[in-house]
Amino acid sequence: MRNQVKALVTSRNWEFCIIGIIMLNAVTLGLETSPWMMDNFGTLLVTVDRIILGIFVVELMLRLYAHGLKFFKDPWSLFDFAIVGIALVPSTGPMSVLRSLRILRVLRLISVVPSLRRVIGGLIAALPGMGSIVVLMALVFYVFAVMATKLFGETFPDWFGDLGASLYTLFQIMTLESWSMGIVRPVMEVYPLSWLFFVPFILCTAFTVLNLFIGIIVSAMQEEHEVEADANRQAIHDDTGLILEEVKALRAELKELRMKVAD
Repeated sequence: MRNQVKALVTSRNWEFCIIGIIMLNAVTLGLETSPWMMDNFGTLLVTVDRIILGIFVVELMLRLYAHGLKFFKDPWSLFDFAIVGIALVPSTGPMSVLRSLRILRVLRLISVVPSLRRVIGGLIAALPGMGSIVVLMALVFYVFAVMATKLFGETFPDWFGDLGASLYTLFQIMTLESWSMGIVRPVMEVYPLSWLFFVPFILCTAFTVLNLFIGIIVSAMQEEHEVEADANRQAIHDDTGLILEEVKALRAELKELRMKVAD
């Protein structure tokens, strides 16, 4: 019985069915944000939401029965368990804030779709390298923020009056959002050579450090893909080895049968 349930919950048809239900749930939760939809179809939407939650609970119980304690050793299974558990918490009284967290059920697509799991795995693998880049960027921001406060703080206190204001202004400049006409050009009207400060800052942050982030993430995702490919090749190799052993055993049996027939 357990093997049959395991075959069911790991089948492609079951996976596609769960993906479809998750997408339907995403649509219904989005429709619930519309006052007009709630006034006219609120009862239907709430009923569909509860039915979908019931399906998720049943699906989780089937997986737990099929995999046993191994269920709690799989990070993605624990992720699904947490998402469904949050949805089951009563969303009334002091816990009403959890009602908005129901949309987290849509994140179950990450655990269901293999390609999304690879993306998240790559991002997690990139975290150690990204930490080093964050430290480097923090140092760059701190140095430039201290310089900006001393250079422009007296004339532009709203942007560079203290260290916190300078950090925020430099962050806006790094994102290239209204950096030229909104900040740099007004500063250049008072300090014509201030471009010698802002241009190197943009080159160091927006074009160099941020690209390091992208490079580390791409490298980590590539490694994640190679690990999965190696695992698939190893599985194929193991299956091939088993088939060869079975063929050798069949040949040995045929040889014994021929010898018996010859005698």
